[in-house]
Amino acid sequence: MKGRLLHQEAQKTPLMTPSSGTSLVAQLRARHVLMKSLRDTSRWTGALGAGVIAAFSHMAFGQGAQAQPRAVVELFTSQGCSSCPPADKIIGDLAKDPSVIPLSMPVDYWDYLGWKDTLADSRFSARQKAYSQMRGDRDIYTPQAVVNGATQVIGSDVTKIKDAIGATNQRTSVMTVPVSVSVSGKHVNVTVAASAEASSHNHGEVWICSVSKSVPITVGRGENRGRELTYYNVVRNWLKVGDWNGNAASWTLPLENVTRDGVDAAVVYVQDGSRDKPGPMRGAAFTSLQ
Repeated sequence: MKGRLLHQEAQKTPLMTPSSGTSLVAQLRARHVLMKSLRDTSRWTGALGAGVIAAFSHMAFGQGAQAQPRAVVELFTSQGCSSCPPADKIIGDLAKDPSVIPLSMPVDYWDYLGWKDTLADSRFSARQKAYSQMRGDRDIYTPQAVVNGATQVIGSDVTKIKDAIGATNQRTSVMTVPVSVSVSGKHVNVTVAASAEASSHNHGEVWICSVSKSVPITVGRGENRGRELTYYNVVRNWLKVGDWNGNAASWTLPLENVTRDGVDAAVVYVQDGSRDKPGPMRGAAFTSLQ
């Protein structure tokens, strides 16, 4: 299924003013550089190298510490699309991999086919169109996966998704900026490290997504009539935290701005460009809220 519609854009409202980074930024940067170096080494040392990475990571960063994720996979899907359920399942499988942050972004342009998507948001339809305009093509369809903001593939083809992750990771500007998100009391703390690239190349935005890890849906009409489907890492709200110019920065925002019924996780990402002209993902982090 393919569609090309113009939709209402997301509201662009900064939540807080950034402050200068703290020692946590330095820790994040050191951890990220070290893990990248070890991953590069493991390409030559194979399984032994992978074991060294795991052991060294445990010793250097303590139990429970995680390496920075290598990919953000955005799936544009719809309850009214009969081709989407296999792609939705792939998102659930990818959610089990701590090195990947998959997000379901249900679109609303198939609602006229007989079933109104209960999770759809016109802002996601607009985001999909913005990606298409930045790529210079007219590929807007479901299920479509956008990998690291840099390339698109059919969302039901897990091999192509994994190949796209590998290909985009070869770019020096993709997923190289350490990001941290945590909850403290009634606040969410976001920290973004400095970029290793020249400041003239750093013009991005920081966003936070309110996420429902698992949402079961029974479709009453349309192409998936009678089917019981489960959607994973569904974005339920989407707010701009602030602008990022390549320097280390941190923000604190009220937890109530992120939480709502059914939301049990949050994702923060740094992306080149803007809401209207999204570029490559520079870094991201995931945290559970419950």
